[in-house]
Amino acid sequence: MSTIIETERIILRRFLIEDDEAVLELNSSAAVQKYTGDMIIDTIEEARAIITDIWFKEYAAYGYGRFAVIFKPENKVIGFAGLKYLPAIEETDIGFRILPAYWGKGVISEIAGELVTYGFDILGLNKIIATVMPANIASIRVVEKAGLIYERTSAYGSRGDVYNFYSISLKD
Repeated sequence: MSTIIETERIILRRFLIEDDEAVLELNSSAAVQKYTGDMIIDTIEEARAIITDIWFKEYAAYGYGRFAVIFKPENKVIGFAGLKYLPAIEETDIGFRILPAYWGKGVISEIAGELVTYGFDILGLNKIIATVMPANIASIRVVEKAGLIYERTSAYGSRGDVYNFYSISLKD
């Protein structure tokens, strides 16, 4: 296991195929998927496909992607957090999802700023964005706390969902 970021309660590392059950638990939750625009999955095969066909390919292509969020007190994968290159708009997006049992505990706030620092200092990025559905107030608070500034609201994605766009630049 290669740690990308470690805080008091969290380890971020690349996903492993053995994380398939945790990925299924996360991505089969209607509550987790409510503000994502992603489909709910219900099989272990779909979970493995997310790991291999999306995350592993992003690691290989860009050197980064969504990482497993391990809650150290329980040594459990509780979600993902990381940076994702979006080729359609040539931007890098910060994103995160965790199981509802861990909401409101400051877990994502604990690592969001660390991810921004990682993006600038380790990956050499010049800008990081976030796309957040306007009704997702908790995520808006997290990205703002991490230093991202609101830019605009517009349709985005294959379904044309409306998102708030936030960004932070190295020069900010």
